[in-house]
Parts: sequence; structure tokens; C-alpha cells
Amino acid sequence: MVLSAGRPVPRKLSEVIEQLITEFHMRPVTLREVIVVLQGRAYTLLMLLLSLPFLLPLPLPGLSTLLGMVIAAIALRLVLGQKPWLPARLLDRELPPKFFPSVLAGARRVLRFLEVMLKPRMLWLTNSPLLLRFHALVILLASLVLLLPLPPGTNFPPALCIVIMAGGLLERDGRFILGGYLALAFNGAFFTLLAVYGRRLVEWAWSLFPA
Repeated sequence: MVLSAGRPVPRKLSEVIEQLITEFHMRPVTLREVIVVLQGRAYTLLMLLLSLPFLLPLPLPGLSTLLGMVIAAIALRLVLGQKPWLPARLLDRELPPKFFPSVLAGARRVLRFLEVMLKPRMLWLTNSPLLLRFHALVILLASLVLLLPLPPGTNFPPALCIVIMAGGLLERDGRFILGGYLALAFNGAFFTLLAVYGRRLVEWAWSLFPA
């Protein structure tokens, strides 16, 4: 493996994806096994990958809460300036067979876009431990939204925010990190409008049925 500044060059995202598809194609997989495969950037990449199902029209019975909890747990540790860590009960929780092949196959366009567009730039946004904690806070807030009992389809905005921010952190891409903050602002506007007009829409629909 080629070395850069004394460190191994990280594998391309496409290489990681192919390994996940190959190794976990036909059997259940635990998060512990996935972290071993992901190696050095495991926890940040795991947050990105676990957000992808929310961008796709995939059924997630019983999984959406688990995925949101894992992302939130990792992000909280980063916000506190601590090394990423997950409790054993989450690490040993099994994901269903073909989970990653199904998710990654459906998200290939997103992942290819990330692989092409992400690159180190505006590095001052990633060189400060304090700034990194603020970036992780964006992911934490978005992941907490994923845990809320919201209407179908409304998980897309917070999941997109996590994908953008996690991608920026993975490749030290300051532009993507700024995009993560813009995505968080969009989430705030979206859910504010949903709270105001969603309630009015429900009241209007209810008024159509006579008492």
C-alpha cells in the first residue's frame, strides 16, 4: 500500500463497498464485523452508510430506530471530544441478510458522486478539534430527528444532512462540511413548515368528515 506522510492511503469508497457486498451478501452481519471491514475510518464511514437506507425507498421494519441510535451514539462521543465507541449490545446486534448489498446497490449513484466529488480542501475546517466537535453536533442533531416518529418520507432531509457532513469529515472536504451546515438549516426550515402546515392539513382533512 502506498504511504503518504507516514500513513496508509485510505481505500477508495468503491473498494470498501465491494468488500461489504462480497463479505455480507448472504448472511446476517453484526456491526462489530462491519467495523472490522471498514478499518481506520470505520465510525465516520459507518454513520454515512447507515444513513443511506433513509435516502432510498427501502422498507426498514424495526431497523430505523436501531440505525438512528447507532449514528447518534457515535456522533455524541465525537461531540464530547471522545473516541468513537458503541456498547456491546449495539455492536453485536445483527442486521438482516443482504442488508448492505441491498442498500449499497440502491445507493450506487450517491456513492459514486461522493467518490468523485470529495477531496481534501478548505482544510482549516478540519484541523481544529473544537470545530470537529461542532461538525459532529450537526450529525447528532440530524440523527435525533431520525429517531422521531415522523410521517413516511420525512427521514430524507436529516439523512441527507448526515451523508453530506460525514462525507466531508471522511475526506477532510471543507466544502462538503459547509454543505452539511446548509443541509441542517434546510432541515430546520423544512420541519418548521411541516409543523405549521402539516397540522393545518390534518385539521382540513378531518373537517371533511362530518361529526
